[in-house]
Amino acid sequence: MGNGLLQSIMDNLMFVLVCILVAGGLFVAAYAAEKYVRMRDGITERILSTRKIAMIGLFSAIAVILHIFDFPIPFLAPGFYKLDFSEIPALVGAFAFGPVAGVMIEFCKILLKLIIKGTSTAFVGDLANFVIGCSLILPASIIYMFKKTKKMAIISCVAGSVFMTVFGTAFNGIYLLPAFSALFGMPMDVILDMGTKINGNINSVPTFVCYAVAPINIIKSVAASAVTLLIYKPLSPILKSAQLPVGRHVADNTHTM
Repeated sequence: MGNGLLQSIMDNLMFVLVCILVAGGLFVAAYAAEKYVRMRDGITERILSTRKIAMIGLFSAIAVILHIFDFPIPFLAPGFYKLDFSEIPALVGAFAFGPVAGVMIEFCKILLKLIIKGTSTAFVGDLANFVIGCSLILPASIIYMFKKTKKMAIISCVAGSVFMTVFGTAFNGIYLLPAFSALFGMPMDVILDMGTKINGNINSVPTFVCYAVAPINIIKSVAASAVTLLIYKPLSPILKSAQLPVGRHVADNTHTM
Protein backbone atom coordinates (compact mmCIF):
# COMPACT_ATOMS: atom_id res chain seq x y z
CA MET A 1 0.00 0.00 0.00
CA GLY A 2 2.75 2.44 1.00
CA ASN A 3 4.91 1.57 -2.00
CA GLY A 4 1.94 1.95 -4.32
CA LEU A 5 1.09 5.38 -2.93
CA LEU A 6 4.72 6.48 -3.18
CA GLN A 7 4.92 5.30 -6.78
CA SER A 8 1.70 7.17 -7.62
CA ILE A 9 3.08 10.37 -6.08
CA MET A 10 6.34 9.97 -7.98
CA ASP A 11 4.49 9.35 -11.26
CA ASN A 12 2.41 12.50 -10.75
CA LEU A 13 5.43 14.61 -9.80
CA MET A 14 7.31 13.37 -12.85
CA PHE A 15 4.34 14.20 -15.06
CA VAL A 16 4.13 17.74 -13.61
CA LEU A 17 7.87 18.19 -14.21
CA VAL A 18 7.49 17.05 -17.82
CA CYS A 19 4.60 19.50 -18.30
CA ILE A 20 6.69 22.39 -16.94
CA LEU A 21 9.72 21.48 -19.06
CA VAL A 22 7.67 21.06 -22.23
CA ALA A 23 5.78 24.33 -21.73
CA GLY A 24 9.01 26.17 -20.95
CA GLY A 25 10.75 24.69 -23.97
CA LEU A 26 7.94 25.74 -26.29
CA PHE A 27 7.95 29.30 -24.96
CA VAL A 28 11.73 29.52 -25.35
CA ALA A 29 11.61 28.19 -28.92
CA ALA A 30 8.85 30.65 -29.87
CA TYR A 31 10.64 33.59 -28.23
CA ALA A 32 14.01 32.78 -29.81
CA ALA A 33 12.53 32.49 -33.32
CA GLU A 34 10.52 35.69 -33.00
CA LYS A 35 13.42 37.60 -31.48
CA TYR A 36 15.70 36.57 -34.33
CA VAL A 37 13.28 37.72 -37.04
CA ARG A 38 12.63 41.01 -35.23
CA MET A 39 16.35 41.71 -34.95
CA ARG A 40 16.83 40.85 -38.64
CA ASP A 41 14.03 43.23 -39.65
CA GLY A 42 15.07 45.98 -37.25
CA ILE A 43 11.85 45.85 -35.22
CA THR A 44 12.48 47.25 -31.75
CA GLU A 45 9.01 47.17 -30.17
CA ARG A 46 8.28 44.64 -27.46
CA ILE A 47 7.21 41.13 -28.41
CA LEU A 48 4.26 41.42 -26.02
CA SER A 49 2.73 44.87 -26.20
CA THR A 50 -0.37 45.78 -24.20
CA ARG A 51 -2.57 45.59 -27.28
CA LYS A 52 -1.14 42.24 -28.28
CA ILE A 53 -1.79 40.84 -24.80
CA ALA A 54 -5.40 41.99 -25.08
CA MET A 55 -5.74 40.22 -28.45
CA ILE A 56 -4.16 37.08 -26.99
CA GLY A 57 -6.85 37.14 -24.31
CA LEU A 58 -9.58 37.48 -26.95
CA PHE A 59 -8.24 34.63 -29.08
CA SER A 60 -7.77 32.47 -25.97
CA ALA A 61 -11.43 32.98 -25.08
CA ILE A 62 -12.51 31.91 -28.56
CA ALA A 63 -10.13 28.93 -28.43
CA VAL A 64 -11.41 27.69 -25.07
CA ILE A 65 -15.02 27.82 -26.30
CA LEU A 66 -14.08 25.66 -29.28
CA HIS A 67 -12.05 23.38 -27.00
CA ILE A 68 -14.90 22.85 -24.54
CA PHE A 69 -17.14 21.67 -27.35
CA ASP A 70 -14.87 18.76 -28.23
CA PHE A 71 -16.36 15.47 -29.37
CA PRO A 72 -15.24 11.84 -29.71
CA ILE A 73 -14.80 10.09 -33.04
CA PRO A 74 -15.94 6.57 -32.12
CA PHE A 75 -15.18 5.10 -35.55
CA LEU A 76 -11.52 6.15 -35.28
CA ALA A 77 -10.41 6.04 -31.65
CA PRO A 78 -11.56 5.28 -28.08
CA GLY A 79 -13.72 7.90 -26.37
CA PHE A 80 -10.93 9.53 -24.39
CA TYR A 81 -9.55 10.82 -27.70
CA LYS A 82 -11.61 13.82 -28.74
CA LEU A 83 -11.52 16.21 -31.66
CA ASP A 84 -11.84 19.97 -31.38
CA PHE A 85 -10.98 22.92 -33.58
CA SER A 86 -9.43 25.24 -31.00
CA GLU A 87 -6.21 25.45 -33.03
CA ILE A 88 -7.99 27.74 -35.52
CA PRO A 89 -7.91 30.91 -33.36
CA ALA A 90 -4.44 29.95 -32.10
CA LEU A 91 -3.09 29.65 -35.65
CA VAL A 92 -4.77 32.89 -36.77
CA GLY A 93 -3.35 34.63 -33.70
CA ALA A 94 0.12 33.20 -34.34
CA PHE A 95 0.06 34.37 -37.97
CA ALA A 96 -1.02 37.84 -36.89
CA PHE A 97 1.06 38.34 -33.74
CA GLY A 98 3.88 35.80 -33.92
CA PRO A 99 4.86 32.41 -32.44
CA VAL A 100 4.96 33.65 -28.83
CA ALA A 101 1.35 34.80 -29.09
CA GLY A 102 0.36 31.44 -30.59
CA VAL A 103 1.93 29.47 -27.74
CA MET A 104 0.35 31.81 -25.18
CA ILE A 105 -3.08 31.34 -26.75
CA GLU A 106 -2.66 27.57 -26.52
CA PHE A 107 -1.45 27.81 -22.92
CA CYS A 108 -4.22 30.18 -21.78
CA LYS A 109 -6.79 28.00 -23.54
CA ILE A 110 -5.77 24.96 -21.50
CA LEU A 111 -5.74 26.92 -18.21
CA LEU A 112 -9.21 28.32 -18.89
CA LYS A 113 -10.51 24.89 -19.88
CA LEU A 114 -9.21 23.34 -16.65
CA ILE A 115 -10.85 26.11 -14.61
CA ILE A 116 -14.18 25.79 -16.42
CA LYS A 117 -14.42 22.07 -17.12
CA GLY A 118 -11.63 20.31 -15.22
CA THR A 119 -9.94 17.22 -16.61
CA SER A 120 -11.25 13.78 -17.48
CA THR A 121 -7.89 12.27 -18.51
CA ALA A 122 -5.70 12.85 -15.41
CA PHE A 123 -4.35 15.98 -17.18
CA VAL A 124 -2.69 13.84 -19.86
CA GLY A 125 -5.19 14.92 -22.50
CA ASP A 126 -4.66 18.56 -21.56
CA LEU A 127 -0.88 18.26 -21.94
CA ALA A 128 -1.42 16.46 -25.24
CA ASN A 129 -3.73 19.18 -26.54
CA PHE A 130 -1.24 21.91 -25.62
CA VAL A 131 1.90 20.22 -26.94
CA ILE A 132 0.39 18.80 -30.12
CA GLY A 133 -1.44 22.06 -30.81
CA CYS A 134 1.88 23.90 -30.51
CA SER A 135 3.47 21.36 -32.86
CA LEU A 136 1.18 22.83 -35.55
CA ILE A 137 1.28 26.46 -34.42
CA LEU A 138 5.04 26.86 -33.96
CA PRO A 139 6.38 25.51 -37.29
CA ALA A 140 3.61 27.20 -39.28
CA SER A 141 3.96 30.62 -37.65
CA ILE A 142 7.78 30.58 -37.67
CA ILE A 143 7.92 29.75 -41.40
CA TYR A 144 5.25 32.35 -42.19
CA MET A 145 7.04 34.98 -40.09
CA PHE A 146 10.08 34.89 -42.41
CA LYS A 147 8.06 35.80 -45.52
CA LYS A 148 4.44 36.83 -45.24
CA THR A 149 2.97 35.88 -48.60
CA LYS A 150 0.03 33.71 -49.56
CA LYS A 151 2.32 31.07 -51.02
CA MET A 152 4.40 30.98 -47.84
CA ALA A 153 1.23 30.77 -45.74
CA ILE A 154 0.19 27.63 -47.64
CA ILE A 155 3.68 26.15 -47.31
CA SER A 156 3.76 26.93 -43.59
CA CYS A 157 0.36 25.31 -43.01
CA VAL A 158 1.37 22.18 -44.91
CA ALA A 159 4.65 21.97 -42.98
CA GLY A 160 2.86 22.51 -39.67
CA SER A 161 0.27 19.86 -40.49
CA VAL A 162 2.92 17.29 -41.43
CA PHE A 163 4.95 18.07 -38.31
CA MET A 164 1.88 17.88 -36.07
CA THR A 165 0.87 14.51 -37.52
CA VAL A 166 4.33 12.94 -37.25
CA PHE A 167 5.24 14.46 -33.88
CA GLY A 168 1.77 13.97 -32.36
CA THR A 169 1.69 10.33 -33.37
CA ALA A 170 5.19 9.63 -32.01
CA PHE A 171 4.61 11.63 -28.80
CA ASN A 172 1.43 9.66 -28.10
CA GLY A 173 3.15 6.33 -28.56
CA ILE A 174 6.33 7.13 -26.68
CA TYR A 175 4.99 9.18 -23.75
CA LEU A 176 1.30 10.12 -23.63
CA LEU A 177 -0.27 6.66 -23.82
CA PRO A 178 2.04 5.17 -21.14
CA ALA A 179 1.45 8.26 -18.96
CA PHE A 180 -2.31 8.00 -19.37
CA SER A 181 -2.18 4.30 -18.53
CA ALA A 182 -0.18 4.96 -15.35
CA LEU A 183 -1.93 8.10 -14.10
CA PHE A 184 -5.48 7.11 -15.04
CA GLY A 185 -5.01 3.55 -13.81
CA MET A 186 -6.00 1.90 -17.09
CA PRO A 187 -3.77 -1.02 -18.16
CA MET A 188 -2.28 -0.71 -21.62
CA ASP A 189 -3.88 -4.01 -22.63
CA VAL A 190 -7.30 -2.51 -21.94
CA ILE A 191 -6.49 0.58 -24.02
CA LEU A 192 -5.27 -1.56 -26.92
CA ASP A 193 -8.36 -3.77 -26.69
CA MET A 194 -10.55 -0.65 -26.99
CA GLY A 195 -8.65 0.21 -30.16
CA THR A 196 -8.91 -3.32 -31.56
CA LYS A 197 -12.71 -3.23 -31.20
CA ILE A 198 -12.74 -0.16 -33.46
CA ASN A 199 -10.08 -1.28 -35.92
CA GLY A 200 -8.93 -4.88 -36.18
CA ASN A 201 -5.52 -3.74 -37.38
CA ILE A 202 -4.73 -2.34 -33.94
CA ASN A 203 -2.78 -4.85 -31.85
CA SER A 204 0.09 -2.83 -30.37
CA VAL A 205 1.01 0.71 -29.34
CA PRO A 206 2.56 1.55 -32.76
CA THR A 207 -0.52 0.33 -34.64
CA PHE A 208 -2.78 2.12 -32.15
CA VAL A 209 -1.16 5.49 -32.75
CA CYS A 210 -0.93 4.96 -36.52
CA TYR A 211 -4.56 3.88 -37.04
CA ALA A 212 -6.28 5.86 -34.27
CA VAL A 213 -4.18 8.89 -33.33
CA ALA A 214 -2.63 9.91 -36.66
CA PRO A 215 -6.00 10.28 -38.49
CA ILE A 216 -7.28 12.60 -35.74
CA ASN A 217 -4.15 14.74 -36.00
CA ILE A 218 -4.52 14.88 -39.78
CA ILE A 219 -8.18 15.96 -39.56
CA LYS A 220 -7.43 18.55 -36.90
CA SER A 221 -4.38 20.09 -38.59
CA VAL A 222 -5.90 20.18 -42.07
CA ALA A 223 -9.15 21.73 -40.80
CA ALA A 224 -7.30 24.39 -38.76
CA SER A 225 -5.00 25.20 -41.68
CA ALA A 226 -7.80 25.39 -44.25
CA VAL A 227 -9.98 27.67 -42.15
CA THR A 228 -7.02 29.90 -41.28
CA LEU A 229 -6.09 30.29 -44.94
CA LEU A 230 -9.69 31.23 -45.74
CA ILE A 231 -10.28 33.78 -42.99
CA TYR A 232 -6.87 35.30 -42.28
CA LYS A 233 -6.69 37.69 -45.24
CA PRO A 234 -10.10 39.33 -44.54
CA LEU A 235 -9.18 39.62 -40.85
CA SER A 236 -5.61 40.80 -41.44
CA PRO A 237 -6.28 44.58 -41.64
CA ILE A 238 -8.21 44.49 -38.37
CA LEU A 239 -5.59 42.37 -36.63
CA LYS A 240 -2.70 44.54 -37.82
CA SER A 241 -4.41 47.70 -36.59
CA ALA A 242 -4.81 46.05 -33.20
CA GLN A 243 -1.19 44.90 -33.18
CA LEU A 244 0.57 48.18 -33.87
CA PRO A 245 0.61 51.40 -31.88
CA VAL A 246 -1.53 54.25 -33.20
CA GLY A 247 0.22 56.13 -36.01
CA ARG A 248 2.70 53.34 -36.79
CA HIS A 249 2.55 51.50 -40.10
CA VAL A 250 3.27 47.83 -40.41
CA ALA A 251 6.85 46.98 -41.28
CA ASP A 252 6.09 44.84 -44.34
CA ASN A 253 3.23 46.30 -46.32
CA THR A 254 3.97 44.00 -49.22
CA HIS A 255 2.64 40.69 -47.93
CA THR A 256 -0.52 39.50 -49.66
CA MET A 257 -1.79 36.95 -47.18
